[in-house]
Amino acid sequence: MVFSTVLFLFRFLPLFFICYFLAPKRMRNLILFFGSLIFYAWGEPVYVVLMLFSTLSDYIHGLLIEKFRDKPAAKAFLVSSVIINLGLLGFFKYSGLGLPLPIGISFYTFQTMSYTIDVYRGEVKAQHNLLDFGVFVAMFPQLIAGPIVKYKTIADELRDRHATWDDMAAGASRFTIGLGKKVLLANNIGLLFTEITNVGKEELTMTMAWMGILAYAFQIYFDFSGYSDMAIGLGRILGFHFPENFNYPYRAVSITDFWRRWHMTLSSWFKEYVYIPLGGNRRGLKRQLVNILIVWSLTGVWHGAGWNFLLWGMWFALFLIMEKLFLGKLLSKAPKFVGWLYAMLVVLVGWCFFSLEQPGKIALFLKAMLGFGEASFISTETLYMFSNYWILFVILCIGALVVKKNKKEKTFGRTLLEILLLAAVLLLSIANIVDASYNPFLYFRF
Repeated sequence: MVFSTVLFLFRFLPLFFICYFLAPKRMRNLILFFGSLIFYAWGEPVYVVLMLFSTLSDYIHGLLIEKFRDKPAAKAFLVSSVIINLGLLGFFKYSGLGLPLPIGISFYTFQTMSYTIDVYRGEVKAQHNLLDFGVFVAMFPQLIAGPIVKYKTIADELRDRHATWDDMAAGASRFTIGLGKKVLLANNIGLLFTEITNVGKEELTMTMAWMGILAYAFQIYFDFSGYSDMAIGLGRILGFHFPENFNYPYRAVSITDFWRRWHMTLSSWFKEYVYIPLGGNRRGLKRQLVNILIVWSLTGVWHGAGWNFLLWGMWFALFLIMEKLFLGKLLSKAPKFVGWLYAMLVVLVGWCFFSLEQPGKIALFLKAMLGFGEASFISTETLYMFSNYWILFVILCIGALVVKKNKKEKTFGRTLLEILLLAAVLLLSIANIVDASYNPFLYFRF
């Protein structure tokens, strides 16, 4: 069950909201927990047991770590928790046994790991209420594809929260915008990427290859950020304040800047729980560069077992290291447009490794993008594709580079124009959901 389906929008969500908001406040966590289990079990009836096991395991480990705080046993229980979490993630994701990947396992595993680590560090108290902890792990708005929410971020809201009418209005607005980004933008430009990847090497021109990778760059951004917007919006309606996950990454003027803007909760997780414990930048430049290499190797592997994901991580590690050594200083002195152009070229080439996966297909696209393919620079088929999608490309560029978020998060009902625009987005999105057969969520496979 995904957010952009008739089943979710017109069956699950209305029924859940009716049960949730009509229930006494003390019952809402129970309804949220069981509603989340139903949401997850709809697509993963077997693996819901795995999620429950992970929840119970880290709940018990948190209590044990707190009980034996400042004793050697506390560290032993922390290590035990990490081994169990990484063992489950590694078995299902990297064992090569051909088992179906439990949906969202990479996300909820990192969430529960952050909890036990923070309890060990003394940054949060262990949660003694199993139901409240279960809500933290299983909460359906961000269970499947994030954002990655640390326990300390919502610990108080798990116990006591109140969604005002402004919260609900802002949340509904955010959800609608995310739905439009996903359904109207990501899905439609994704069709072009699929079409181009099916073109033979004799027909793949240089301009077509660049257009295909650009299409994927927009697809994955509006797909993933759209999902994050919907998750944040649903959380806001329920009284939770989830962290932001994207901040216009395609405006970045360096690769360092890009990763401060893209999948921010994952970058923050690796920084707080891997990079800084390894020493961060406190042990000299050489150690810092090694730490960057380790973090980005793990970031690549987190996305999948394929060698292409490791290569993708190493690709970004290379430029992050060069920016630490010398490139960052050069970019700071250059016009911002130069930094932006450099960052976008690196990112687009990186998406080749990430999206195409097969070595032959990656090599084919890279050769074509560099002008060494078998086809010419441009063709009538390329022009035909461009004529069909140029208006969408303009809209995507405006959405990714020009339109700015309202930091004050005004409620959507303050002006007639806001109401009309959001209503139009919602109606068009629903029409597309009912009519279209192409409706993937790219990050579900991670």
